[in-house]
Amino acid sequence: MTSKLTIRTSESADQSYPIRFHSTFRSAAADLLKATRGRPLFIITDRNVHSVYRNEIRNRILSERPGSGIFVVPAGEKTKTRRWKERIEDWLLAQRAGRDAVVVAFGGGMVGDLAGFTAATLNRGVSFIQFPTSLLAQVDSSVGAKVAVDHPLGKNLIGLFSRPAAVYIAIPLLSTLPEPEYLNGLAEVIKYGAILDRSLFRLLEKSSGPLLRRNRDLLATVVRRCCTLKKTVVEADEREHDFRRILNFGHTIGHAVELLSDYSLRHGEAVAIGMAAEARMSVRLGLLSPGDEERLVTLIMKYGLPVSLPRRMHPHRIITATLRDKKSAGEKIAYTLLRAIGEGRTGHLIGPGEAERLISP
Repeated sequence: MTSKLTIRTSESADQSYPIRFHSTFRSAAADLLKATRGRPLFIITDRNVHSVYRNEIRNRILSERPGSGIFVVPAGEKTKTRRWKERIEDWLLAQRAGRDAVVVAFGGGMVGDLAGFTAATLNRGVSFIQFPTSLLAQVDSSVGAKVAVDHPLGKNLIGLFSRPAAVYIAIPLLSTLPEPEYLNGLAEVIKYGAILDRSLFRLLEKSSGPLLRRNRDLLATVVRRCCTLKKTVVEADEREHDFRRILNFGHTIGHAVELLSDYSLRHGEAVAIGMAAEARMSVRLGLLSPGDEERLVTLIMKYGLPVSLPRRMHPHRIITATLRDKKSAGEKIAYTLLRAIGEGRTGHLIGPGEAERLISP
């Protein structure tokens, strides 16, 4: 069974792209082959994903498309660098990837960002397809046209906005995720409920058992709901001039924590810590009730995610790291905070001294 959402970012048809939901990998692969109409496919994936899906990739995609190939990178955020982008570029050029090439990101958020940024600059831009295999990528990073690599000073500091030609989501791929990676994605799901959708938040509160057991029907509902929410945000503000900043809830502090951990913390784990810290900021500023803060922290913990700032990271170090983030505005940082469950608000400019006080336990 296949269904579709369409991201429409302008009146021009070529500025739109579909998110196509599939009940099996086989149908998603067949749809990909049909949509690309004989063009060479260059798949970028990581070692962990490749170890699980190498046969499916070969049998369902590569064997059906002569002239195609696959490039496997090490797993983990530390691969999302200019150095690995250059290695992929060298491989693509050695493969004689021309303007008709289609780069397919088959993996999680790191692979999507790295492959998408590479496609955006190869031959001044070639077609790019997101085929997310992680929950985090399916509900968030594969949708929205952001691609980037990291820099030692911060996450995603080098990149651009580049729309994929399409996003293919196959829910069964989530069944093979290691448990920490699955929980990693649930942090982004919680974020959507916290900032935009109190009904989704309540669903997460009452359905933790089946969701933690990866009930496929419930997962399909949750993934599609998150994609629908992100579609609404992206269509309103694709390039993050204002409203799209609502998606930064938990990420301002989270990105700093992730960087300071040298990426030993997963993105979702860092975002979970960031959401708890930024909810605490919201309460201390008189925006959010203590009861709603408790609901959020309880929900994060229910899904096995951390809520406390790491002991080795003093709040001063964390806030100093946020000053190098894209969200800084002079000597202040722009935070997205909560007014209630399901109601995030952008544009809270807070200086480093006050921010340090607000996030301190």
